[in-house]
Amino acid sequence: MIEKSIKIPGPDHPITIEANPARVVVTLGGQTIADTAAALTLREAAYPAVQYIPRRDVDMAALMRSDHTTYCPYKGDASYFSIPAGYETPFPAMAEIKGYVAFYPDRVDAIEERPGG
Repeated sequence: MIEKSIKIPGPDHPITIEANPARVVVTLGGQTIADTAAALTLREAAYPAVQYIPRRDVDMAALMRSDHTTYCPYKGDASYFSIPAGYETPFPAMAEIKGYVAFYPDRVDAIEERPGG
């Protein structure tokens, strides 16, 4: 088994997580697959901001789990579904995103931030 390194966010690789005050709605094929007023916005280094949505606000029945997984030394092991990705077991420094799902913008029709979260 390969040992995985664990890194803590810091000045050389900052990661912030903040509550998003907007309502976040994700659509695919004209269907709403996520709608929440409880999204978290994760900003990591120079990457674009990512909206993490609580699973309770995602139509999980519309998604199929895949065998694909990835590893981030800052966040942990990620599980993937047919469209979204989610960290099911993040490291303690990223515990806020446990139980949340993130969507790739190029794999859905839209990820909208609407007023009045």
